[in-house]
Amino acid sequence: MTTTAPPVRLTQYAHGGGCACKIPPGELEAVVSGLTARGPADPAAELVIGLDDGDDAAVVRIAGGQGLVLTTDFFTPVVDDAYTFGRIAAANALSDVYAMGGTPVVAVNLLGWPRDVLPAELAAEVLRGGLEVAHEAGCHVGGGHSIDDPEPKYGMAVTGVVDVDRIITNSGAVAGTPLSLTKPLGVGVLNSRMKATGEVSEEAVASMTALNREAGQAAVAAGIRAGTDVTGFGLLGHLYKMARASGVTAVVDAAAVPYLTGAREALAAGFVSGGTRRNLDWVRAHTDLSAVSEDEALLLADAQTSGGLLLGGEVPGAPVIGEFVPRGEHVVVVR
Repeated sequence: MTTTAPPVRLTQYAHGGGCACKIPPGELEAVVSGLTARGPADPAAELVIGLDDGDDAAVVRIAGGQGLVLTTDFFTPVVDDAYTFGRIAAANALSDVYAMGGTPVVAVNLLGWPRDVLPAELAAEVLRGGLEVAHEAGCHVGGGHSIDDPEPKYGMAVTGVVDVDRIITNSGAVAGTPLSLTKPLGVGVLNSRMKATGEVSEEAVASMTALNREAGQAAVAAGIRAGTDVTGFGLLGHLYKMARASGVTAVVDAAAVPYLTGAREALAAGFVSGGTRRNLDWVRAHTDLSAVSEDEALLLADAQTSGGLLLGGEVPGAPVIGEFVPRGEHVVVVR
């Protein structure tokens, strides 16, 4: 008699999952607070975008009015399937370049793998998924680095190019412009449910593996100069950083925010990550949440993985979820 081994559930080998395992935003800002003003005495190139406003990537000026966009992102498994995990992690890493208005050119892999616990064949599937998404983006993958790690981790360091006069930044929001979101929220609570129960949301997987390429290109074409992508700090966290850096107030129309199917049910069932609760705690002092319930606030702070672009302007197909107004008592207002 032969028996078939049960499939490996990657999420069971990690304490967190996806961007929900980020270091809390307030804690992270304290860690890097003393680093923003530092630079080499004799720099080889001009740093156009650095740490100052918490942007999605760094930009260095090169010849011909172009800039090099440099970013990295990696995390523990957000889904159980190795190939799908690789696809999601790659799409998430590439997203930072799109969020700056750039085009990814080349990436290198970052892999941590518990080699005595999980088979190498699964690591190969993770890398295959990442390679396929990078190729979909027209981005080379030129190698990388791997280590023996107690938890599986995967991501990419990505280099892209951008027109330095058309960079999209956190600090570019202007009062009087609309606020758009290019992907629905809810992958955080749906992934928490999947980790606990094994129930997969195919809609969430489709959202996380979808590139932000078209959204980024549309934003540049529309002349948008303010934006970020929504990942581990949730919509409220990333919007707070954006409005704070721009010196404006962001007003969110809660009823206009789109959600994936099943997100509210997952929240009601208690599938809320610690990262989401920390996001809400961080922004609460700077946000007027008086018009919405605690559950609604948690959804708006839900820690996303490979989320959409949050833009100061309108692009085709993306719902307008609010607007930027002159700075008031709060940095963010939810109505």
